Amino acid sequence: MILALNWYNKTIDGLLGTQDDRREAVPSPDRVVPSTSKLFDFSSNPSLFSSPFFFFPWQLPFLSPPLDPSNLLELLLLREREREREMKAVLPLPGDYVYFKSQVPLHKISIGLKQWRYYDFGPKAVPPLICIPGIAGTADVYYKQIMALSMKGYRVISIDLPRVWNHLEWIHAFEKFLDSLNVHHVHIYGTSLGGFLAQIFAQHRPRRVKSLVLSNSFLETHKFAAAMPWAPVVNWAPSFMLKQYILTGIRDGPHEPFIADSVDFVVGQVETLSRDDLASRLLLNVNVASVGPISLPDSLITIMDTNDYCAVPQELKEQLNERYPGARKAVLKTGGDFPFLSRPDEVNLYLQLHLRRVGVEARPDLLQGIPRYDGGAGSSNSGGNSSGSQFDRSQRDPNGDRNGGGDMQDFGSESLDSDEPVPTSTMYDSLALCTVKFAIIEGLYAHLLLQNFCAAFCLYMVRSKAGLIA
Repeated sequence: MILALNWYNKTIDGLLGTQDDRREAVPSPDRVVPSTSKLFDFSSNPSLFSSPFFFFPWQLPFLSPPLDPSNLLELLLLREREREREMKAVLPLPGDYVYFKSQVPLHKISIGLKQWRYYDFGPKAVPPLICIPGIAGTADVYYKQIMALSMKGYRVISIDLPRVWNHLEWIHAFEKFLDSLNVHHVHIYGTSLGGFLAQIFAQHRPRRVKSLVLSNSFLETHKFAAAMPWAPVVNWAPSFMLKQYILTGIRDGPHEPFIADSVDFVVGQVETLSRDDLASRLLLNVNVASVGPISLPDSLITIMDTNDYCAVPQELKEQLNERYPGARKAVLKTGGDFPFLSRPDEVNLYLQLHLRRVGVEARPDLLQGIPRYDGGAGSSNSGGNSSGSQFDRSQRDPNGDRNGGGDMQDFGSESLDSDEPVPTSTMYDSLALCTVKFAIIEGLYAHLLLQNFCAAFCLYMVRSKAGLIA
């Protein structure tokens, strides 16, 4: 069964293309959709059913050939990829995000077997605020916090979750990451799954965590595990199925404009994630675990929640409030699942108040200039080529300014890369197509398996009658 799932996953990913292919912004002009004359031509894609465990009923003379779904599946996936690429090519990025990418470098380093992708901006003399995203987020989703808080003189580090497969592995990997940056004490802002991982780290490494800001977070994963009965086969599921599961947790009803923009941005970030990234995050979210007692006083914890709706059940949010009764409460009337994008002014204000309360002093004197940035303007900003004052370029991490061990490899930094978000409408259309496609695939493969079973049984009976089987 495992071998069959592995083969199926490689087949689907081969048709979808690599992660780099999915990040291309302009569709290839020489892309050709298979003609109907080759729709059922098995010779056009002989590797699709090359598994040694697969045999076809038409190999036996007394059975009629069933429908071969190989080219039908290929045609569906090709059309889906073309639609996504066309939408990427015509819809622009938010203006303030373009400006952010032009000012703040993206760093990529490899520590052991883990590759880290992160932003680090602000005065290095200030203890950093580390932002950990949820299951659908990346380091880019906190760009409004990076720009606004750095302008005030704070240091902000926003990370991508690395490919770790259990919570213990997360603790060790995150500790090595902090060591590589020469950061000994941190303040963590975690949203959803990121908040849960922040608490797990604070429980096992209490000396390193000085304060916590938890937004729409939880204490245990039992409910998520119960809601995902197919969790044991996550590692073998195709990427479109994992994306479908993640996107179904994002509310797709009518939104306020800023909330709709935040959903668009996050859905686009999900599209940039590879299959292994998606599988890793889902496993961290469904592996049964709970946060034990942490030594951090409640006075150093801020709980920031939205009052309208959230993918995290209200019961789990209330459980978090009961665990930390002395924590400061920051309630946003609206904001949805991603208040850091939809309500950046309020979130940034609460973060600034939290940092002041726990003793983090801003150092605006270490900045040579302040960029012209309006954190609350959302996507209305268009200052991608602004000629205003700049951040101190010396605050960026130089390639040699890390004292990690010999197992750390620096991939350098980049600005304004090709990670372009896809609009929500496109993703939900693709989600619907994936649902229909998956149902078609299930039916076709069930048909094939049934005919294969019948063929094997008939062959067994023929050989038994002929005396070939004892």
